[in-house]
Amino acid sequence: MLSTVRDEIVRFKIRLANTEGSRSSASYLIQKMYGWRGYAVSPLSADKRPITIVASDGAQALATISIGFDSQEKLLADELYGPELDSLRAGGARLCEFTRLAVDRNEQSREVLAMMFHVAYMYARRFANCTDLLIEVNPRHVRFYRAMLGFEAIGEERTCPRVNAPAVLLRLDLSYAQRQIARFGGHREWATKVRSLYPLAFSPREEDGICGRLRELG
Repeated sequence: MLSTVRDEIVRFKIRLANTEGSRSSASYLIQKMYGWRGYAVSPLSADKRPITIVASDGAQALATISIGFDSQEKLLADELYGPELDSLRAGGARLCEFTRLAVDRNEQSREVLAMMFHVAYMYARRFANCTDLLIEVNPRHVRFYRAMLGFEAIGEERTCPRVNAPAVLLRLDLSYAQRQIARFGGHREWATKVRSLYPLAFSPREEDGICGRLRELG
């Protein structure tokens, strides 16, 4: 378990969803946040691929995200965007994808989103040395991910059969994210001055400490 505390804003704990209880909590949040939009989603399985993390305040799940790494089985995004991903692979990219992102809506949701993205980034960049992050998002969310995190669209709109909804493939150069975290991370006072989630991320010093605790989790 990874404790994360910012007393004046949010207090929660991040853990791997590696027990029936934590998977159930994460699945409930996913179904809650996706279901009201009419998306079809299945519960998390006990399979260790992908890695799923969940943030909770002790009483309920606040956020969850899954991190998938490229392998012989490829990525979920290959189902719709195989040629685009193969082009990145041909160029030497080490790919990963974030899926099943869900954040409960409250006054702290933006800060929780930034922290969860940062922890998932640590798994992808610090541990797996990935170069490119992929996400499939609803077209109406493309502008947010471009402006707030620096993603770019690399695939046209298609219908994703997993959720029976339109999707657009976005890519983030993780070296760009690394530079933004180094520049803005931990400077919450800048969050109202720049259009970015990176000031709400952890500071480089906090990141190093969290990475150490994540290694202990295995």
